[in-house]
Amino acid sequence: MSNPALGMLMLCLIVVVIMMGFPTAFTLMGLGMVFGYIAFFDPSAGWLDNRVFDLMVQRAFGAMTNETLLSIPLFVLMGYVMERGALVDKMFHSVQLAFRSVPGSLAVTTLIICTFWGIASGLVGAVVVLMGVIAMRPMLDAGYDTRLAAGVITAGGTLGILIPPSVMIIVYAAVAGQSVVKLYAAAMFPGFFLAFLYLVYIIGWVLINPKIAPKLPPEQNHAPVPAWLAHVSNSYSRRTLPALVMAVASPGKAKQADANGVPVTWGLLVRSLGMALVPLLMGAAVLGGTWWYVVIHSQAANNAADVVAEQVVGAPEETTTLRSTEGLQEPPAEEGLQTPPVDGETPQAADDDGLQAPPGSDVEEATGAVAEPGLQSMGDPTAQEPQTPPVPEAFFTGFAVACGLMVLLLAWYYWRFDAEQYEILRMLVTSVMPLALLTIMVLGVILFGITTATESAAVGAAGAFIMAWHAGTLNFQRIKEAVFLTTKTTSMVCWLFVGSALFSAVFALLGGQRVIEEWVLSMDLSPLQFLLLSQAIIFILGWPLEWTEIIVIFVPIFLPLLPHFQIDPILFGVLVFVNLQAAFLSPPVAMSAFYLKGVSPAHVTINQIFAGMMPYMLIVILCMVLMYIWPGLTLWLPTYLYG
Repeated sequence: MSNPALGMLMLCLIVVVIMMGFPTAFTLMGLGMVFGYIAFFDPSAGWLDNRVFDLMVQRAFGAMTNETLLSIPLFVLMGYVMERGALVDKMFHSVQLAFRSVPGSLAVTTLIICTFWGIASGLVGAVVVLMGVIAMRPMLDAGYDTRLAAGVITAGGTLGILIPPSVMIIVYAAVAGQSVVKLYAAAMFPGFFLAFLYLVYIIGWVLINPKIAPKLPPEQNHAPVPAWLAHVSNSYSRRTLPALVMAVASPGKAKQADANGVPVTWGLLVRSLGMALVPLLMGAAVLGGTWWYVVIHSQAANNAADVVAEQVVGAPEETTTLRSTEGLQEPPAEEGLQTPPVDGETPQAADDDGLQAPPGSDVEEATGAVAEPGLQSMGDPTAQEPQTPPVPEAFFTGFAVACGLMVLLLAWYYWRFDAEQYEILRMLVTSVMPLALLTIMVLGVILFGITTATESAAVGAAGAFIMAWHAGTLNFQRIKEAVFLTTKTTSMVCWLFVGSALFSAVFALLGGQRVIEEWVLSMDLSPLQFLLLSQAIIFILGWPLEWTEIIVIFVPIFLPLLPHFQIDPILFGVLVFVNLQAAFLSPPVAMSAFYLKGVSPAHVTINQIFAGMMPYMLIVILCMVLMYIWPGLTLWLPTYLYG
């Protein structure tokens, strides 16, 4: 059997063996060792002298020294600490009250919690199991259709591997040699856009058929109002914000009430007023941060270049005099024409221009003062282009419109802001705000280049410990479980990389990669046809295989072909991430369905869960089509942030 035939046999065997249930990492290493031994076999050498053993050590060392993988255990630890800290229960109730007027409020709340909890944890199994415990039974008790309840939990639970920070993105970055930060930025909008499509589907289905999601009884849609807050509202104003402002200015009437048996103090009123102003402060922070980054921070280099250019233009005579005195000088007489070398001597190298100055000398500077390309290479600010494009006029128009909409939205919100709305806001701030701040901080410091992905993961893990400790839900047993699960998951990923590195090296050595490349190129495909073919293969492989096997085994087969078809590897990677959402939603090996089945009531069948998941697979395909039609959805943010 020829070497290319052995390579193709190797590729077929890996699929068969994995589907038989053997561990993926050790299967990769085993097949790599066996076929590598055949490839390196030398009858004249001893069997221990086979070079496949050297290759094994080199690939293992290379995987373990890959700094990209260092952030995986920290992000996984962050997710497991928050999952073990049981921080979701209060969050679910407060978000449900906030969206109580939306059709299918329980399903909408479940999707929102799945999305943001998935961002924070990045663990598909943990999110699906946790939301199955918290949300499945309440939705069924409220009369929700089983397919709706099962579909929203399984589909929402898989978003954690798409929206950063995601372990899958880190694994692809290590495999493809791409920047983790750019991939995070590229996956941001598609991830939230897919969640938005899920939301539109849920609300649309409920509006078309209200029977699948009956309205909740009134007692489940009201938040209890403290007696002191009701007293303040009755004493000053029905609208809570002006009531709290007047109570802080004149607290006499407010102090007549009790807060859980404790008299109302002026400090409590001030803290309550601050709580009521949180939406206003958040809106101002978002608009102010956007203005600072786009108009001030991103234009700092351009402004500095303009200042230097003005200084250079303001003193032209001095610059010209300086350069003229430092230009080419008349060569000394004793270094003029030299006699030709006699036989046996080594002639000095000289080109047609005669003697040349060493790099960086005054000659180069003088030349740069005359030639325009040289001027640009010297870094003259008058010749450089701006490092970032100027702020377009459309931004200022859009920013003004956004400010107007923000003012109208806040005015409408505070006009309806009564005591019950204040209590819902307080519940949201205490339960959702810590997780939101941690997530924004972890992603923000990565995307804006403040820290590396590894440093940001360390900050996230420390923040998860602080959150769980502050909530009082963390003890030694739960910490031990989180650390053990982190070690287990990290070991699995690292062994996968070792096995994948050995497998891919032997596969390429046998000529299997070349066979596939020649086969694809012989079909004379267009870029669109190649993209459809590759994504279709990945979609089909998602039925029997996990995303880890697909990323480390099959995606590297397509990566060398991307330059030929002029496909951006970042765009291709994000398409793979979205495509692999279907790997968790496609039977018969839809792991999300089995995760949910394990915590669902006995009357919920696996077929009902499968039926609820199928529409979301079509939504995933629709999202991929829109991403191809509009590449800016994926590439705009990394291009804007990093060029």
